[in-house]
Amino acid sequence: MPSDQPANRRGALVPRQRDALVEAIVVPNTLWEAADPLAYGGGQPTEITHLRELELSSDARRDNGRWAATLEIIPTKADYVLDLIRANSLWPLLSGLACCAIEMMSAATSKNDMDRWGMFPFRASPRQADVLIVAGTLTTKMAGPLLRLWEQMPEPKWCVAMGDCTCSGGRYKRSYSTIEGIDRIMPVDVYVPGCPPRPEGLIYGMMKLQQLIKDRRGHWPERAIGPTVPDGV
Repeated sequence: MPSDQPANRRGALVPRQRDALVEAIVVPNTLWEAADPLAYGGGQPTEITHLRELELSSDARRDNGRWAATLEIIPTKADYVLDLIRANSLWPLLSGLACCAIEMMSAATSKNDMDRWGMFPFRASPRQADVLIVAGTLTTKMAGPLLRLWEQMPEPKWCVAMGDCTCSGGRYKRSYSTIEGIDRIMPVDVYVPGCPPRPEGLIYGMMKLQQLIKDRRGHWPERAIGPTVPDGV
């Protein structure tokens, strides 16, 4: 039976044999040549691909050691000044949960005027606040949103528990819908007891927080890893 294939295979689609390997494309590393001579090892050969491959001379090592000892002093003094500024410019987050929120708002009125002690008016955004005042009964459904607000606040940040319900559950302790203490889901720096506490009590608690910040005993990033939201929240 005659074949349908052409007799001359030159007209057929035959894969082309590769005579040689394709030469790799090499892009020269010009980072070290384009960089400043005093930064990133500028002027070094293009074969250098990592900063660790650079070897400093003995003079350079001696200069680096002298500068390192000097720079260790600067952050210490700067931190002291920053703590003093933070303590006198607290920006609380407006987060009232129950009846204690009425007393919290009263602390910012003209009669009490907590602004005169360096506690500025309440902020509506967690991005602009550094103090979370939890005022009122914390239910299981509010634990998740409140924790998300806490995580959205920039460091350094602090937490103030206002009222018996926030500190330990209060009158709703042992309830199926109440979390017995805000410290079960986030770190707390100052507790203000009372049912509800007076505005003067909140102002006193904020003044204690200012002292904690000045003494560097408040909430810092190493305390960010703490309790989590209970299961089922």
